[in-house]
Amino acid sequence: MSESINPESSSNPVPPKPGDAGAYAYQYPTQQQPQAQPYPGQYGPPPLPPSNAGWAVAAVLFFWPLAFAAFNHVHDVYPKWAMGDYQGAQYASDRAKSLGKIALWIWVALIVVFVIGYAILIIALVANSNTNSW
Repeated sequence: MSESINPESSSNPVPPKPGDAGAYAYQYPTQQQPQAQPYPGQYGPPPLPPSNAGWAVAAVLFFWPLAFAAFNHVHDVYPKWAMGDYQGAQYASDRAKSLGKIALWIWVALIVVFVIGYAILIIALVANSNTNSW
């Protein structure tokens, strides 16, 4: 009446091997290899260039006529990059930045001209004033 237990015929299930389909066609996960990240110059698109929207806002603050063109270029960066025109997207980004810088330099030049004009006006008024008018 004694039954011997055979280790080969035990009721313990055999652990699945990676890639085996289990009950109900469950695919057991396999060990995945880490994906290598592409480095610049390798396959894949280049990174999205910055939109330089801050420089477009600077164009609004310092010399608003340039702001129209600056914001137009800001809004062209992502659509051009998404369509695959990577050089066009970089150009639009660089152009928005340069228009903002140009607006800043125009503002600085106008302030300098304004200060010089007031200095000349004050010097002219002081030179033409009569001290004997009392």
